[in-house]
Amino acid sequence: MQFTKMHGAGNDYVYVDCVSQPPPPNPESLARRISDRHQGVGADGLILIHASQLADARMQMFNADGSPGEMCGNGIRCVAKLLFDQGHVSRRTMTIETGGGLRTVDLILQQGSVTGVRVNMGRPVYGPDAIPTRLSGEPPLDQPLQVGQRRLNVCCVGFGNPHCVVFLDEVTDELVQELGPLIECHTCFPNRVNVGFARVDAPQSVDLRVWERGSGETQACGTGACAALVTGVLTGRLQRQAMVQLPGGVLDLEWDPTDDVYLTGPAVEVFTGNWCEG
Repeated sequence: MQFTKMHGAGNDYVYVDCVSQPPPPNPESLARRISDRHQGVGADGLILIHASQLADARMQMFNADGSPGEMCGNGIRCVAKLLFDQGHVSRRTMTIETGGGLRTVDLILQQGSVTGVRVNMGRPVYGPDAIPTRLSGEPPLDQPLQVGQRRLNVCCVGFGNPHCVVFLDEVTDELVQELGPLIECHTCFPNRVNVGFARVDAPQSVDLRVWERGSGETQACGTGACAALVTGVLTGRLQRQAMVQLPGGVLDLEWDPTDDVYLTGPAVEVFTGNWCEG
């Protein structure tokens, strides 16, 4: 099976072009094996690219633990680059089907090469049943959440997948590594949740670390950056256009008047290879 290792701001996935070759028979199991950073390729998960009757292509995402994911803002940028580089789509603007709905992407080209992608991430989801969460509010904003021995104020929105954002004066390794998995599996989140730990530096700048559902802490999370922007705006912490600094790089976010959120960031190919079972 041919694959391509790619990353968007350090958020790395293994991509399989299932337009040109048959899809793997058991992608959940494959995702666990191929994502292993010691005995596999090493990645935050697996993304399959299929033909689509609704869009230019369909992305199917699996986290490193084999669980399915609905949407990945960094992953979809790499999907767009791969579609362009492989000649499946020659336009600078394309539509990609995801588990969170259709998304439109615009390629940023330099001398014919894709260096970045701007993604229409769609509109945030506010209803507790739709996120989903058992916390109150549409959306829940600065709601108290008991996590172990700590009581936190959290904000929740959906962006194709569920997000919980905690705004803090300081984000430490201890907070992310210890509280991340506890919040991910908290009873207030029936489908588990992605957890963002955010520190606002200025109204147009926020530092963010994300504990992703099914993958642990990643170098970047596109939907998590969108969730941080939206909840930051709704709570008066951020302006509608902001730079999100993540461990793997910078993402530029804009929440426009139509309620759509746009994410711009890099898409990088690392290497290609062949995965041999057995």
